[in-house]
Formats: sequence, structure tokens, C-alpha cells
Amino acid sequence: MSDTRAFPVPRACPFSAPREYADIHVEQVLLPTGRRAWVVTGYEDVRALLADRRLSADVRHANFPALAEGEQEVGARTRPFIRMDPPEHTSYRRMLLPEMTVRKARAMRRAVQRVVDERVDELLRHGPPVDLLTQFAHAVSSTVMCEMIGVRRSDPWFRRITGALGSQQIGGGRSDARTATEGLDALFDVFDGLVAERERHLGEDLLSRLIADHLHTGLVRRDDLLATVAITVVAGRETTTSMIGLSVLALLDDDRRLWKQLDADPTLLPAAVEELLRALSVGDSIALRVATEDIRVGTVVIPAGDGVIPLLAGANHDPGVFVDPSVVDFTRERRSHVAFGYGVHQCVGQNLARVELQVALGTLVDRVPSLELDAEITDLSFRHDAIAYCPDRVPVRW
Repeated sequence: MSDTRAFPVPRACPFSAPREYADIHVEQVLLPTGRRAWVVTGYEDVRALLADRRLSADVRHANFPALAEGEQEVGARTRPFIRMDPPEHTSYRRMLLPEMTVRKARAMRRAVQRVVDERVDELLRHGPPVDLLTQFAHAVSSTVMCEMIGVRRSDPWFRRITGALGSQQIGGGRSDARTATEGLDALFDVFDGLVAERERHLGEDLLSRLIADHLHTGLVRRDDLLATVAITVVAGRETTTSMIGLSVLALLDDDRRLWKQLDADPTLLPAAVEELLRALSVGDSIALRVATEDIRVGTVVIPAGDGVIPLLAGANHDPGVFVDPSVVDFTRERRSHVAFGYGVHQCVGQNLARVELQVALGTLVDRVPSLELDAEITDLSFRHDAIAYCPDRVPVRW
């Protein structure tokens, strides 16, 4: 076991996959929990595995490749739908998909723009220096996720939800069974109160529609509704916060080369967001799986019962698919990345995430054109073991 590579593998460059991925095709690694699991890096192999029904996402499997102590125990208790298999997973996914369409995301664009503008107004009033991660990225993603379920910033429930979200570690290497349980229980208690109030005054928001169409019709139990809403809010908040923060760092690095490119040609913004999603791949190891049958990947046979982690950053940095994959190139020929996963578990919130990233980054470039880093990249620390890879802070001035 001493010869087994430890995982997660730290990134040498925050804007690229770990260099070691170039030497990995299919390899068994040692997880922080002491368990072993297989990691796979190639683009075609990762996509094939994510679409393979012989790989299970069910957190209750004995060798589920959890990356933190207590993660499996908490997941088995709360049963988030992202840790289920079809047909059980399918029923929850179908519950959310009508609320997460491209049309619905576009309809939220005006609200997202308002949220972003309000946060930029606060930044400009506060003045530099600021930590853009906490004072902008975190605030934007938390507010958008709350508004998605019908809770505005002025609503007393907003402070209760964000307080519960921030009071405990939920997932990642800094979490354990106790903190994750406490954090989720606090969040469930808040959402339980919100659902009770919303039942008395149904509106036109996502939570009201889930209550009317699924809870009141008996299609879903109350605990399952709470778990579904909670995991949707937590996952959307964590990944989008990470993407905004890390994207700003990438835009401002290298003498602000990418920032200047966007400033000169705003029409590049949609392509820029897709390229940043590919290059940064903040959710690298979110797709945790267990083989239910022997599965051959190249010359290696992964035995039934073993944990498997198809690495999204590995796939998105496959040099056989993406030329010079470590280079962030907004004019890159479009190739489908897997930053949002692939197959039946592909992220349901990806359309809203794209809108948030486009609005957040585009507004910063427009309204704070002189934004620059207030520290050297090499002096910053990064969360290699978090739910989504991200910097601890993004110090900026203007």
C-alpha cells in the first residue's frame, strides 16, 4: 500500500489538472479514508464509464469511494439523489429537470443580473482591497440559489438558510461525520420550516411547485423533498462559488491576458465560460462510483465491488482530444467537455450555472475594468480536498 498513489492529487497549477494525471490511465489509488479506489483519466473512457449502468452511484455500497471520513455514513442516512441509481434516481431527476431547462435559466437571467449588480455596488461602496471569493462569488451564488427556490435577500428565511449553510462543514476533506451531520440537520430544520410556511402560501417559485406537484400529490415524502432541495442548493452554491472565484484568478493571471481579451471582445463570453469550465474542472472527483460487475478499461479489469472515480479534469485535459489542454484558449475549437459530468447523472443545474458565470464575469469586466490581483498567485492557498476545487481567497484591488 505504501507504493499506492495518494488521492486527491494536488494541482501544481490551479488552472489545470494535476500533472500526474498525464501518467495515469487506469490506476488504483489510496483515499484519505484508507480505502483504495480506481481512478480513470482518458476522455473516452471517462465518458464511457459515466454512461455505463454497471457503475453504481449508490452511496450504500460497501466500497463507495468517499473522500472524507463520515461522508458515506451521512450520505446513506440522507440519501441525496445524486448518490442513487435509476430508477430511484430517475424519479428525483425528473422532478427537477422541468425547473432547470435552458428556458427557465434564461428567464432567471434578469434576476441573476440584479443580484450581481447589487453585489458589485457593494464592492464599489466598500472599496478595495476585498476578498472577491467571500464578498462577491459566495454572495452571488448563495443569493441566486435562494432566489431559485423563492427566497429573496430581504426575506427572513434568507439569513436562516445562509446561516445554516455557513455554520458547519458539509462534505470535503475538512468535514467529518459529526460536522456534516450537524450541518445537514441544521439545514434540514430550516428548510422544513420554510416548506411548512410555503405550504400555507404557495407561490410561483420552484419550491412551491415541488410542494404542489410532488409533496401534496404523494409522489415524494417530506424528508426526501428536503434532501433534494438541500443537495440542490448546497451543490449549486459550492460549485458556482468555486468557478467564479477560480475564473477571476485565471482572468487576472499572466498580466491579465484573458481579462483584456474579454474586455476587447465581449462576444467571446459564452465561449470563455465553456473553456473555463473545461480547463478549471472544479468538480473533478464528484463522480464517485462502485463497479457492480467486472469492467474492462483498456487492458485493466476493474473487479466488481471496487470503487471507481472517473476524473473529470483528467478527461477535460486529455491531449488526444484537447490540443494543449493546459492552455486556456477562448477561441478553442468547440469540443464537448465533461465539467458537468456525463450520462444520467449529468448536473441538472448546468444551465443556470452557465447563466451565473456569464453574468458574473461579464459584469465584473464591464463595471470594474481595472480589477487586478492584490497578491501573487503563488502566495494563495487552494482547497484540494473540497467538494469543488477552489482558492481559499481571491484578494483584489482596482
